[in-house]
Amino acid sequence: MAEIITVTSGKGGVGKSTTTANVATALALEGKKVIAIDFDIGLRNLDMILGLENRIVYDVVDVMEGRCNFAQAVIKDKRTPNLHFLPASQTKDKTILNKEKVEKLINDLKKDFDYIFVDSPAGIESGFEHSIYLADRALVVTTPEISAVRDADRVIGIIDAKSKKAKEGQEVSKHIIINRLKPELVEKGEMLSTEDVLHILALPLIGIVPDDEEIVKSTNLGEPIALDKNSRVGEAFRRIAKRIEGEDMEYLDISAKKGFFNKLKGLFK
Repeated sequence: MAEIITVTSGKGGVGKSTTTANVATALALEGKKVIAIDFDIGLRNLDMILGLENRIVYDVVDVMEGRCNFAQAVIKDKRTPNLHFLPASQTKDKTILNKEKVEKLINDLKKDFDYIFVDSPAGIESGFEHSIYLADRALVVTTPEISAVRDADRVIGIIDAKSKKAKEGQEVSKHIIINRLKPELVEKGEMLSTEDVLHILALPLIGIVPDDEEIVKSTNLGEPIALDKNSRVGEAFRRIAKRIEGEDMEYLDISAKKGFFNKLKGLFK
């Protein structure tokens, strides 16, 4: 039975879709059968990050409205055969989603996949609520900035209040991914540190992704950086995937002071 993982942030532009694309890709590289669903109705971009925008015929709304079946809409990644993708509609409004149709779609997919990734839209409107409703796990992506962390904190509260698990007296497993960390700015006191972020959000860490121009290039080319075995950013995403699988992975040493992030292994599991 699939684990449903919602990737969310609250604030736009922190790398949520990039995280979805790369962690989903990394898990597929591990041999897991993965599908990534873009729930950012009207503002999709996960297709471009995955490099699959030219293969879209139908979208997730077409499936839920019965205009096509799942097999017609899903796109299988040719580079990573275990990775599948269901795009968002570019022309519809996010209010077209409703919980019953979303739940039916997700439940229909559960038997065929190991992981179902839901790429949440930014903000906390109805599209966001639909994306977190069925989550087993939430990966909360934030950059080390006050505004992003504040929005992430608000999102965490909504997950704890409005997810189906919460309504049934259970808890969605939640983890923090700190994206675009610049250790040199942390040292100067110009950026929040990892400890600062985790203290504010009070959730376990599952990944730290360094700021690197490589990610901009990979996004523009539609080639997930998790595919690049020589990339440290790609390695950061691959280690997140292994932690999702339950492996005890060290964090990359991306700090100005050698060894700092490796110490995090014992602090934030």
